[in-house]
Formats: sequence, C-alpha cells, structure tokens
Amino acid sequence: MSGARRSKRTHPPSALCQHAGVTTRSRPAELGAEFAGEVIGPDDAAYQDARQVWNAMVDRRPALIVRPTDTGDVQAAVRLARSRGWEISVRCGGHSIVGHSVTDGGLMIDLSRMRGVELDLDQRRARVQGGALLRDLDQASAHHGLHTPAGVVSHTGVAGLALGGGEGWLGRQLGLTCDSLLCAEVVSATGELMVASETDDADLLWALRGGGGNFGIVTEFTFALHPIRPEVVAVDCFYGPDDSVAVLRGLRELAATAPDETTFAAWVGTAGPWEFLPAELHGQTLVNLSFIHVGDPDVGRALVPAMRAIAPVLAEDAETLSFLKLQSYSDGAMAHGHRRYWKSHYLTELTDGAIEAFLSRGGPAGEDGLVANGNLEARGGAQGRIGADDTAFANRDAAFSWITMAVWDDPAEDEARMGAARRFADAMAPFASGVYVNALTDEADGAEQSLADAYRPRHLARLAALKARYDPDNVFHLNQNVAPVAFDPSE
Repeated sequence: MSGARRSKRTHPPSALCQHAGVTTRSRPAELGAEFAGEVIGPDDAAYQDARQVWNAMVDRRPALIVRPTDTGDVQAAVRLARSRGWEISVRCGGHSIVGHSVTDGGLMIDLSRMRGVELDLDQRRARVQGGALLRDLDQASAHHGLHTPAGVVSHTGVAGLALGGGEGWLGRQLGLTCDSLLCAEVVSATGELMVASETDDADLLWALRGGGGNFGIVTEFTFALHPIRPEVVAVDCFYGPDDSVAVLRGLRELAATAPDETTFAAWVGTAGPWEFLPAELHGQTLVNLSFIHVGDPDVGRALVPAMRAIAPVLAEDAETLSFLKLQSYSDGAMAHGHRRYWKSHYLTELTDGAIEAFLSRGGPAGEDGLVANGNLEARGGAQGRIGADDTAFANRDAAFSWITMAVWDDPAEDEARMGAARRFADAMAPFASGVYVNALTDEADGAEQSLADAYRPRHLARLAALKARYDPDNVFHLNQNVAPVAFDPSE
C-alpha cells in the first residue's frame, strides 16, 4: 500500500507482509530487477502447497506461481504473462467453487503477500490490499466499533467476495460489500494502473460493484466503514418433520416483519451429532429456524417467543457473542482441503410451492440413497433498497436465497454428491428468480445461461460493453466470464 499517514492506523498482518524472498531458479528475466515478490516453479518445494485452493476437487498445475508484494509486482506479473502468452489466474482467498483461482499451464498470481489494511478513522474509510482476507479487515476495524459488510467465513478473500457482490450478516442492515466500495486501484490487461471511483472512472466502479474479476486485478480497495453494535444474538430452533410446513410459513412471516438488524434463515436436512441436540435426534430429518441479530440484544431476544409458538421445539440453541466471533463461526465447517459442490437460487417470494420443493430436498433419493440438505436465508432490507441499476449486482429484488452445499472427501462419491445437489436445484428452479454470481458453478448448460441468471439483460449488455473497453482480448477470463462482445439486451 502507499505510505501511511500519521492520522491513520495501519494493521498489516506482519508475517505475511514481509518479503518472502525469491526462488531464483524459477524467476523469469521478464519480471525485471524491481520485482520483490516470491516466484515458485513446478520444481520448487513450495509448489504443491502453493497451487492448492479451497475446493479439493480442483487439481491444476500452473506453469509458474508468483506472489507479488505490491502493485508494481502485479503489473510486472501481468506483463510477463502477456509476453509469454500464458493464461492468468488470480488467487486471493482461493474460495472459487470452480477453482478460478488456479490456472492449468499458465501464470497464477497469488496475492497472499498483499494483505495490509489501513484505516482512516476520521473519514471512516478502510484501504484494503487485494490479497486481504475477511479476517484482516474485520480484526482491524472491530476494535473501533466499525465494519464493512462482508461474508461469513473469515478466510474468504475480500476481493472475490466484493467483486461479486458480497453477502453477509450485515446485508439487510448495511447492504452488500460492493455497496460500500468507494474506490479501487486496478491493474489492467496491459499491466497499466487504473483508478475507479465516482470521480475518476465511474463506469469501471459500477462494473466492479458486482461484475466479478472481469476487468482487471484489484490491488487496493477503499471501503466505507460503518458503526455497528458489537453484540450479536444467534438463535436456532429445531422442529420435527411433521411441523415443517408450519415452520417454513413461519419463516415467511417472520422475515417479512423482521428489523433490518435481523437475518432469518431455515435449514432442512439430516441432523449431525451436535452437542445441543438430544442423542435420539442425531441422524434424523429435522427442520431448523434461526436468526442472527446484530444490534440491541433485547430486540433480538424478543423474537424468540414467536419462533417457539410456531410448533413444538425439539431443541434450542441460543448464544450472545461478539460480531467478530460470529465472523469466524463457520470457519471450521468451511475449511480448506475438502471436496465441495453447491447449487444456489434467489427467490423473490417464498410461496407454498417453493416451501414444498424446499422440504422435498430434491427427493426421492437416487440410487446412491443420497438426499441433499438445504438452506434458505432472508434477503431484502438495505441491499434491496439500492437502485436496480446503481451497481452491476442485479438481484436486488431477492427476498430469499437458497443454497445446497455438499462436502466430502472420497473422489468415488463425486457423482453421487453432485447428483443429489442438482436434483435439489432442479426442484427449486421453478421458483427461482436468479442466482448469486459468486455461487455459480460451471455446468453443461453453458456459461451464457448462468450469466443470464446472475444479471438482468441490461446489466449484462453494459458489462459486455465495458469488458470490450477494458479487456478486449479477454485476458481475465478465469472468472464468471463476461465475453467482450456485443450483447442485445432485448434477447
């Protein structure tokens, strides 16, 4: 990052912001003498670990991996790739479900040495390097009672999350991560430095607010910081399958009247050996109704009686915790090193038909005997009050998001696990209104249709035109790719 001023407070993750040294035997001369980052080739001891990403199903081998320390290093890396005709991938947190963070045979630009966070407390701004993780931003700002809306897993990369939109527990209260994006420094497809802001390049800023990594490599973000109360009330109630319809209708009613500080959700699936469940419920089909309330704890606790009134509660788990702790709550369940697959939809309303499809879990089970678990989470609130055309993120009218996530370790289970998720997605599809671009998977039905679900035609047309302006050769195509071609929004 550029030099810190005395009125600012800088929070660099010290071990990761030091120069890691250079593996000279792998270093191409084209990087130049000024390149201060790390270079890792296939013959280097660090290569096997460096090429790994979050989803263990992804197994690709870059020709070279570089870990820049600053924007100049990133520019040099892009120019190297262009000079050699290499495909470019960009790794921040590495959480892309389809593995866009790692190329096969090209140049992997790993930004993990660029994780600094600098706060301007007077202006309530955070300047965040392109390789930062959510924990870097959260830990720096939480001590001052300030936050930028972000995701729910602390080892997620800020860049991938923000560029696709950025859903999290503050979405109903403060909007998406991209809604707080004020400025970005971006390395272009030719290695030049661009600045996107409302005054410098409003078109590029618009595209970065939900258009993904199509337009360049963001080496620094500037986000607005917002004051929030540090207390969080988290409540889970579990019910039997005979009461499942009543529970989902209860979700519909509670979400419609909930304050913006509250996010209601529901889950259906097979219960695990969770300590707060009686042993006789382990392995049983259950329905869950839950909420996260980031605000006055008394307001949150006042919502619990309505949950208990819906149907008999078989088990209840309630906790008051800090928001910072909440942000790492799912880290274990979302750990690196497992095989993963998911499918997702947005819904503008939760009809009785959608409830029936949700509770079916895509059943009956296939020959493998598997049936998927699923989640519904309330949207709306602040993220729904942003103008439909104010950002590239298009699904502002979503009332709920649905997702099914499979995790396993044995490659022999791949088809069965993915098949169960797809059956559930097919059951929910008639009620879907779109999809979160960060949740898209590469399917045989084609990327174009997937993008059409993530963006409205007018948004996709504008994104395609901007792609043709900023990256006409589609250098940055390892993403949910918008091709730089003319697009007719009437089609």
